[in-house]
Amino acid sequence: MRFGIFYEHQLPRPWVEGAELKLFQDALDQVELADRLGIDHAWEVEHHFLEEYSHSSAPEVFLAACSQRTKTIRLGHGIVLMPPGYNHPARVAERIATLDLVSGGRVEFGTGESSAALELAGYRVPVDKKRAMWREATEQCLNMLAMAPYPGFKGEFFEMPCRNIVPKPVQRPHPPVWVACSNRETIKMAARFGIGALTFAFVDPAEARQWVDDYYRILKEECVPIGHAVNANVCMVTGFSVHHSHDEAVRRGIDGFNFFGYALGHHYIFGQHQPGRTDIWKAFEQVKDRLPENAGARGIGTPEVMRTHLRKFAESGVDQVAFIQQGGRNRHEHICEALELFASEVMPEFKENEAARLLQKDEELAPYIEQAFARKRKMMPLSDDAIPIVEALGRQISEAPPNASQT
Repeated sequence: MRFGIFYEHQLPRPWVEGAELKLFQDALDQVELADRLGIDHAWEVEHHFLEEYSHSSAPEVFLAACSQRTKTIRLGHGIVLMPPGYNHPARVAERIATLDLVSGGRVEFGTGESSAALELAGYRVPVDKKRAMWREATEQCLNMLAMAPYPGFKGEFFEMPCRNIVPKPVQRPHPPVWVACSNRETIKMAARFGIGALTFAFVDPAEARQWVDDYYRILKEECVPIGHAVNANVCMVTGFSVHHSHDEAVRRGIDGFNFFGYALGHHYIFGQHQPGRTDIWKAFEQVKDRLPENAGARGIGTPEVMRTHLRKFAESGVDQVAFIQQGGRNRHEHICEALELFASEVMPEFKENEAARLLQKDEELAPYIEQAFARKRKMMPLSDDAIPIVEALGRQISEAPPNASQT
């Protein structure tokens, strides 16, 4: 099994001068440490206007900075918001390719649509259209990354003429693609499209078995790839706080993990938010003592507790576990200590046979992926004589007939 660290860039109120600067600089230090320790992935979200819960509105900038401070860790968009109201597909393709180049080919391209009213309404993305927008934009973005030139497209939600999107990524035809999944129906959709499932739902390891079984069964039987390559992987998130003392691990990590869930609920499920004024941390403090602890089931405890927790995910067939180590007011020093302890006393067990597991998995899936591509209707490239010639603007102006005001 592989491991990742996961960032929302949470910043509970009250906000003091320099707090955001410290938040981002600490996160960069943590990713650099994770790279040295052999953690496989660093995931960074894209969210807008979700105060306290996520101050990560430009993940491509943060991940680019990470790329220059690391050597091997995979850099994951977890995720890019794909409806064109947020990001034009061509701009996404350009940013993904550029990040892949500056990182030396380490990008993981996570995609999603959002379910938060603040950002959906803020960017005028209609709730009833967001899934269809995600599908159209994601499929065309992958065509842009893989094709030279991109033939052009006129769809329901955006259109553009034939252009060659540059630069192209290091990883061809495009980096591995994922989609955010919060329920079993979305994980089934991920399998049908042949993309990785980033399961941002706190699933019990026993329940994870059913999610994973659904995913791989559907991928083998029904997959029609949305892109030009298949990324068959399931990643699930869990809490993270490790210390030789169980009580100390809980003291350091449980409030941050619970705030993560509470703030998520505020913005997505039950909250009423007044931009610039609502204090989510204050509301959380009023209820936190009534929240269930159950720390061991959340990846919080001693190294042995963490090993037991992760074995259940591994036995369920989960490919990767991503840790929510930066939540609430979790301290940077404690996060770093926990990562070091995890890498020295927990991770080796799960890394020992990982290469052999991946080889066996690839061999097993190869014929099914071949069948999946046989079912795909590909966008056809243009013949050379069908590629339009675009005249420079200056030439257009100089060759235009005089208008009436000039005669």
